[in-house]
Amino acid sequence: MEGIDLPRVTEWLLANVESVEAPFGLDFISGGRSNLTFEVTDARGRRLVLRRPPISHVLSTAHDMGREHRIISALRATPVPVPAALGYCDDEAVNGRPFYVMEYVDGHVLRTAKEAEEVLDEGARRTAGNDLVDVLVAIHGVDVDAVGLGDLGRRGGYIERQLKRWYGQFQQSQAQEAEAGIHRAVPLVDEVHDLLCKHVPDQQGVAIAHGDYRLDNTIVGPDGRIRAVLDWELCTLGDPLADLGILLIYWADRVAGQQPRVQPTTALRGFPAKAELVERYGARSGRDLAALPFYVAFGHWKLACISEGVFARYATGAMGSGQSLFDPDGQQVTRRAQLALDALAEL
Repeated sequence: MEGIDLPRVTEWLLANVESVEAPFGLDFISGGRSNLTFEVTDARGRRLVLRRPPISHVLSTAHDMGREHRIISALRATPVPVPAALGYCDDEAVNGRPFYVMEYVDGHVLRTAKEAEEVLDEGARRTAGNDLVDVLVAIHGVDVDAVGLGDLGRRGGYIERQLKRWYGQFQQSQAQEAEAGIHRAVPLVDEVHDLLCKHVPDQQGVAIAHGDYRLDNTIVGPDGRIRAVLDWELCTLGDPLADLGILLIYWADRVAGQQPRVQPTTALRGFPAKAELVERYGARSGRDLAALPFYVAFGHWKLACISEGVFARYATGAMGSGQSLFDPDGQQVTRRAQLALDALAEL
């Protein structure tokens, strides 16, 4: 299977992971331009998960397997639900790139309303929404020094660094388009960037910032409880409210009269409303949420910058022929920037 040198990986697993037995079966779980994930099943039916960087387009800062392994290892002894880390291989002679192995967590990754409707009843959906908030509070409540993550990143200036990083990527995407003869301006992204820079709130302490916290980056049990938080590749130390802002921009409230399966996952009957999530987080974390519209705005703006990068890759042919583009005119960029501007108006 592409991405796995099975003979060498088998040898490594037998030498480094306890209580496994060859031969091993492999199933590809996910991939693309993000990290590749494989389910590994041993001869006795034990299931593991192996994560490695993508085959190409590898950026060390975005695909640091050692960093991910370190984070979930450190969090295992905390109230944050994560898979058990079983081993890390930094010897590229084994599989071409570093990789790590963790336990398989049984449950559901809820990407669509159809999936959520089939596996969770209304009560379990409410539990899932509430537990998602409680787990986020737990993540932000971890003593980073006590678990050995105090040097994971710089402690201050998180939003300022994020604004610089994503604006730089947006400008780079526009430069790539211009080189390909595609000249389009998205002044709203520049306008919102300047407004965000002028209104950065004071950071409320230092916390583990997941970076992409949302329902479909977790494994949910049939009772609605969060069994594991996944995808820690953007994790660093930072401003905890940035995670809450990201959660809210992905969370959709129910729209009366709309067919259930046409609506986003979290709009199904049973899931808490956004306002309930905010109230629960505020009550359980004790943090001041007066500046929350800023973090919602930042989340939308960040997605606008990411969307510009996706548009640039497709529009300039970097993704190859035969690829379809969900947003051929780049309208998602403007839409997200406008949502950011609307959120800032609530400050």
